[in-house]
Amino acid sequence: MYRIRCAGKLLLVVVGVAVLGWAVMTLWNWVVPALFVGALRIDFAHALGLLVLSRILFGGFRGHGRWRGRRDWRKWEAMTPEERERFRSACRSRFGRRAQD
Repeated sequence: MYRIRCAGKLLLVVVGVAVLGWAVMTLWNWVVPALFVGALRIDFAHALGLLVLSRILFGGFRGHGRWRGRRDWRKWEAMTPEERERFRSACRSRFGRRAQD
């Protein structure tokens, strides 16, 4: 059962990489020639294509600093009320928000 599960995950990774590679190739061949061969302006569709291409190449699709569900909820539940208040005040000061209770 373990080998089947590993083989399935490996197949999923290979297919995912192939699809992502195809997407990058297709977007690159569609967007870049239109941008650099005499076209001074781009339309909305090319802008969206360039945005997706740049996210794939440079940013990825994961968010940064997001709430990670159950794991973070367990940490929050394990905090004392004083720790929770210190956490809230640190977040408010970090993000420049004033207290709104």
